[in-house]
Amino acid sequence: MSLLVDIHRQLGDFTLDVSFDTGDLVTGLLGASGCGKSMTLQCIAGVQTPDSGRIVLDGETLFDSARGINLPPQKRRVGYLFQHYALFPHMTVEKNILCGLHGEKDKAVRRQRVREMVELLQLEGLEQHRPSELSGGQAQRAALARMLVSQPRLLLLDEPFSALDSHLRDQLQPQFLHLLRTYGRQAVLVTHSRDEAYHLCTRLCIMDEGRMLRTGGTKEVFADPGSEPAARLTGCKNIAPAVKAGAYEVDVPSWGVRLTSAKPVPDGLRAVGLRAHYFHPRAAANRFAVQPVDALEEPFEWILLFRYVGQDSTSPALWWRIPKDKKPAVMPPALGIAPENVLLLT
Repeated sequence: MSLLVDIHRQLGDFTLDVSFDTGDLVTGLLGASGCGKSMTLQCIAGVQTPDSGRIVLDGETLFDSARGINLPPQKRRVGYLFQHYALFPHMTVEKNILCGLHGEKDKAVRRQRVREMVELLQLEGLEQHRPSELSGGQAQRAALARMLVSQPRLLLLDEPFSALDSHLRDQLQPQFLHLLRTYGRQAVLVTHSRDEAYHLCTRLCIMDEGRMLRTGGTKEVFADPGSEPAARLTGCKNIAPAVKAGAYEVDVPSWGVRLTSAKPVPDGLRAVGLRAHYFHPRAAANRFAVQPVDALEEPFEWILLFRYVGQDSTSPALWWRIPKDKKPAVMPPALGIAPENVLLLT
């Protein structure tokens, strides 16, 4: 399975200009609300039409403005799962699933396919229930069954876990991955949750204001987000303006420190990022004196806020995240961070 998307869409003052390709099990589109993630899915599905560009799925052109190709949604064989599932409230689970088979006229085939989906999604005994009688997880599985029954080539998922509580979300995410592997389909997943992106996606596209900031393997993108907006979207808490000071050195004026990086410093450097988990009191590199500011307790971690000695008093305190059983009795006099954990942001 391969998907190529290279499209431009102007909608009022908003410009969508995205380009990516994927062949991974789950490709994530990660970004804040309003950045164009859902619009990108809608263009792939054929719900919206780009102004220019092309979309190619498995070698078949779904859209090509230059060649005048724009397949209607029903001919693209793409499944679309909306954020709130969009089950028909007056229909039973069985009838909702049957809606995905509107093109199949053979009643025996329709019954067989519905039965297969009910078993695959573990909906036995719920066939005659209406959406209002389902739990959040059951409703999600029913919506997946309605989408999968038509045997789409590609699944488009618009924040499918956002309506669920955290416990149910944690339970369903591994089941979702198992379902994709069992069913042999790939997916493009829209999310604004960095944790969800990291858990589920093998490939990640960071979006901001209608454009792609960074694409690549998920772990690769988190390790090197490349820009300040991408660093923030992947959860980096400590970001400050920086200037190149040498081939592998950067000055951070507001922190009052010079950091050594493992990678060559680009000429277009604008900022640095230090992830909160990577500080260590015994690290020898990038080690500077610190003073405590405050501490915030979380269920399983502490956030220890600190400033470098000599740091600009108007700049925000830095975050150090540490497991509860590792919290020191007093703040160490100095903290260091490995050069490979200094994020260079352009």
